Amino acid sequence: MDGQIVSAKTQSDAAYAALREAILSCRLAPGAKIKISDAAAEFDFSPGAVREALSRLAAERMAVATAQKGFTVAAISAEELVDLTRTRIAIEQLCLRGAIANGDVEWEAGILAAYHRLHRLPVSLGARAELSPAWAAAHNAFHAALASACGSRWTLTLREMLYAQSERYRSLSKIADSSRDIDSEHKGLLDACLARDAEAACARLAAHLSRTMEILLAAPELGGG
Repeated sequence: MDGQIVSAKTQSDAAYAALREAILSCRLAPGAKIKISDAAAEFDFSPGAVREALSRLAAERMAVATAQKGFTVAAISAEELVDLTRTRIAIEQLCLRGAIANGDVEWEAGILAAYHRLHRLPVSLGARAELSPAWAAAHNAFHAALASACGSRWTLTLREMLYAQSERYRSLSKIADSSRDIDSEHKGLLDACLARDAEAACARLAAHLSRTMEILLAAPELGGG
């Protein structure tokens, strides 16, 4: 019996990871209906594992559960992106202030290493300047490293949830913005953190996230030009 419980939990976790990635990458499009039987067949999981995974994703606002109608992928909108970005700025700044106050030499080494990897990777790939998945992963790791020493697991959990929601919007537009010096933005943020200048770091972070929001709001998927 214990082995069956562990197996069911492992399958549920795997289903959650697969469905979450499909939603974040927009392979499951915003607003799309998710049929449990179809998802179970596509991802090769049991219907029970898919149902449990979707319930977890609904709790994270990645999916929406509707009585008698099942699950759909959470919709996107310009209004929600603005609200999400404002909330994310507040939480990321809270993390930064805590990390700058509490971070030790290991934190400094961690953020330097994370920036170095991000700096060395190309933002885009191919002739269409599509956003590089490797760069996106390094970008996630850099921002996570900056926040890592904040001293609050709850704040870090909220930060991770908000970051994931932001990435779903970024995934709508696969094209990198070639006019933006994003490496300079990251370097300025790193330098302010290493200098233990919380005010400068928070200001740079707000500008960085706001710029991303402005670019995404201009995308056709959100009604932009």
